[in-house]
Amino acid sequence: MPPETHTAVPMQYIGSVTDRPGWAPPGGGIDETFFSASRMSILHGLTGGEVYRNGQNSWSPTGWRRLSEQPLRVESPQRRQTADDTSWDDPARHHSSWMMVVTDGTRSLLLGCLDGDTPRLHADQDVLAAWTETGKDASWVLVTARSEREVMDRYRDLLISRYGALAPNPGNVWSSWYSFYETISRQELDRIVPQLPALGFDTVQIDDGWERLVGDWHPNAKFASGMRDAASAITDAGMRPGLWIAPFIALPSAEVVQKNPQMLLRDTDGAPVRAGSNWGTDYYTFDFTREDALGFLTETVSRAVDDWGFSYLKLDFVNAGAVAGVRSRDIDREAAYRTAMEAIRTAVGPDVYLLGSGAPIFPSLGLLNAVRTGPDVAPMWDNYASDDPSDAMASNAVFNGVNRLWMRGLIGLDPDAVYFRRRQNLLSDEQMQWLQDCATLSDFKAVSDPPEWLDAADVLLLREFLAEKPETEQVDRYRYRIGSRLVDFEPAIDGEPSIYAI
Repeated sequence: MPPETHTAVPMQYIGSVTDRPGWAPPGGGIDETFFSASRMSILHGLTGGEVYRNGQNSWSPTGWRRLSEQPLRVESPQRRQTADDTSWDDPARHHSSWMMVVTDGTRSLLLGCLDGDTPRLHADQDVLAAWTETGKDASWVLVTARSEREVMDRYRDLLISRYGALAPNPGNVWSSWYSFYETISRQELDRIVPQLPALGFDTVQIDDGWERLVGDWHPNAKFASGMRDAASAITDAGMRPGLWIAPFIALPSAEVVQKNPQMLLRDTDGAPVRAGSNWGTDYYTFDFTREDALGFLTETVSRAVDDWGFSYLKLDFVNAGAVAGVRSRDIDREAAYRTAMEAIRTAVGPDVYLLGSGAPIFPSLGLLNAVRTGPDVAPMWDNYASDDPSDAMASNAVFNGVNRLWMRGLIGLDPDAVYFRRRQNLLSDEQMQWLQDCATLSDFKAVSDPPEWLDAADVLLLREFLAEKPETEQVDRYRYRIGSRLVDFEPAIDGEPSIYAI
């Protein structure tokens, strides 16, 4: 429900915002209305303006488009199953998850959910509409003001009031992924970990490649001495041990699938739901309204924390917990996801740092310390073979990361790793700087470069980057001050320059 200082007003339809009493004229203050509804339409009157769409999960494209342009979306149905919410994809209208903004530069309107079942929105040049997937009433707020920044800041503050915010900063993270990928081994860790404290790292994240199989969360032969011993080696070096794990999914050949098929989420025909694709195959997810599936989930994360000693978990592919399917209890699918995430938080306790990747952001509020804000980065700016806005490339990571900076203070923001190495790297100095500046603004610094891949000059730059904590200020939509520097992301966003101030 909305904060107690406001009263929800039941309302199914609101007329033209520009005509209604209380509209804040240019230069005026913020006007907000709280109401409860399952579905609504607003004649926004901002036909020549721009619209902000917020994707459902970490990898979903998020940013601004002119209302007259084609919507920002993932075109491939197979890719969309993993990287966005395929249920409400719309090739014609701009569509969004849980909130949407329309602006013409002198008037801005935000419609956002405060509490409700899988809230969705769409907009065209005349109408902004919102609804819940289950048809149950939700708590909404309509915020109007002159600038987009005012309405987004106000909505963020309302969400903080509703859900709270956990400690967002994990310290400086070294991740094994963008250097070793699935080849990471204990031997490589033993060589690299002792070098990391002197560079300024606080956390070591062992990424994908340590497990027997996705779904069988036990160490493979490359970690023959066990994960407790690996975590201890990191702790003994004075850093926090972190572990990548994807406990919401399992490959078809995983032991849990073979021995406990009753736990899988199924479709209306009784077949296991294809929750996404990776590792050269489809993968399944679980029905987390079942006690045995929740038990498997909590046992998995408790083993990593209590038995092995990891105090930082990167929970990947967790969007699978919110896919459509037939559950043992008839509840909203994003509520089912939140139930599973609540079970994880209860199992590991309040002090374990939880980072969600692929995380549906709205139902993660108050439970995860941080979320990935965009697609996987890569040591290349773009890819000649793909124009998918959710694909792994640095330009997509920056695009999403910058466009989600309005959430600072609500939840930790992980824009993914940055680069300092010259080896196996096609990024220019300017492109690497954009990544680094986005990380600084997000207050989440992660690097994957092995120290031996860095020359002496780049080591100095890395140390300086990890040590600095400059003051930052937003100047307009894509320009920020970082210390004494003015950073302009407009060329990185690579769209038409906006005519609108914030």
